[in-house]
Amino acid sequence: MQNQPIQKNKKKPQRTCIACRRMLDKQDLCRVVRTPGGEIVIDTTGKMAGRGAYLCNDADCLKKALKSRALERVLKQQISEEFKEELIKKYGI
Repeated sequence: MQNQPIQKNKKKPQRTCIACRRMLDKQDLCRVVRTPGGEIVIDTTGKMAGRGAYLCNDADCLKKALKSRALERVLKQQISEEFKEELIKKYGI
């Protein structure tokens, strides 16, 4: 046999949804970030600087996070009504 490179299985990063507390692959979650400037945005790249919170791509999880104020607690800042509307539009509620 020839020397073939050994392929290692890379672990996928796991994160916890703040609403349902399930561990999922990072790429399967939506990340919401409070930037160092204090702005709250949806992070589509998953690499923005700032304090982040992860939500399942599920409307029920968003409803639960908004109702329990979990998103505000994790980001340590109140969320504007405009941003809540943006999240609701993204999730199709």
